[in-house]
Amino acid sequence: MTEPRQNWVAKTLIALVVLVLLVFLVRACDKPKAKPPAPPPIPVVLAPARVGTLDVYLDAIGTVTPVYTDTIVSRVAGMITEVRFKEGQIVKKNDLLAVIDPRPYVAVLEQAQGQLGRDQATLKNARIDLVRYQNSFKVHAVPEQQLATQQATVDSAEATVKLDAGNLAAAQVNVDYTRITAPISGRVGLRNIDPGNVVTANGTSGLCVVTQIQPITVIFTVAEDEIDEVTAEMASGRSLKVLALDRSKTHQLDSGTLLTVDNQVNTTTGTVRGRAQFPNAQNTLFPNQFVNTRLLVKTLSDATLVPQAAIQRNNDQAFVYVVQPDSTVKSTDINILATEGGTSAVTGVVPGAQLVTDGFDKLQNGSKVAQRKPAAGAATQGS
Repeated sequence: MTEPRQNWVAKTLIALVVLVLLVFLVRACDKPKAKPPAPPPIPVVLAPARVGTLDVYLDAIGTVTPVYTDTIVSRVAGMITEVRFKEGQIVKKNDLLAVIDPRPYVAVLEQAQGQLGRDQATLKNARIDLVRYQNSFKVHAVPEQQLATQQATVDSAEATVKLDAGNLAAAQVNVDYTRITAPISGRVGLRNIDPGNVVTANGTSGLCVVTQIQPITVIFTVAEDEIDEVTAEMASGRSLKVLALDRSKTHQLDSGTLLTVDNQVNTTTGTVRGRAQFPNAQNTLFPNQFVNTRLLVKTLSDATLVPQAAIQRNNDQAFVYVVQPDSTVKSTDINILATEGGTSAVTGVVPGAQLVTDGFDKLQNGSKVAQRKPAAGAATQGS
């Protein structure tokens, strides 16, 4: 009996050990699991929305176009005796540019003067005879036919004098044409003549070219979708400012005003041409030069301004991430009114709201964020 009793005791002990293990396993499984640690806040760069003024510009490429450009030609033929200008010289209207040998034309002028004087004397004598015949006819001393003949003689002499006066005027004009003067004020280009050259009347090559450079104009294009806005501002009587910039858009060459826009749209490009006038006091604009133009269409006052870097796009909708009081972010849809440089005027956010401008990689609605300083390069660019 001793051996069965020992087996029973061993089995009982084993059963108790298994039971204790099961109790520990059950308790271990029923113990609540520890919550995973919250993700760290996402570092982002913030910038506030603010109230301010934004100038709205239209950018285009323009061509500097002089108001007047005159090719100087001789109206009479002859030899150049004097050249009174230097290449690149600024001349005023009526300044003497060159002289053609006037002697042949002065001789013709003197001939015309002599012809006119002779025919005037003939006319004077014919008129005296006409008065004599008129008095004689009253007393029936001469026939009517003789009086009529004398009247015709006077009329013929008067016509001859008139013809001589025209010839004299033409001869005087030719003498005047031997002195070639500047028709406009401007800058003289390279000369095509030298003293001693013989020029023809109304030649095609020209003696030189005079170009007006003060003031000067720039012709540029405006997209057809923006014509109404530009013409509406012009109709209000407001002068629209235009800036002329260099090729890199970093240096302003001059500032002027819009004169007018063309009367039709180019169907090939969908644009209309505009002309702006610049004083060009420093001669920074050169004829036929290509420049970048900026047309100030309007100014938005008391607008909500946000950095353009804060604006994100989802399909066709623009939105920004706005930081909430609990340091989480919320996407907010906005409407962009205008953009200039790195700033946009928008609606949909209130001034003072903190907007995320950098650190969008893992950002979504409800994400916890922490503000960090912008990089040195970004800070410099933003300023």
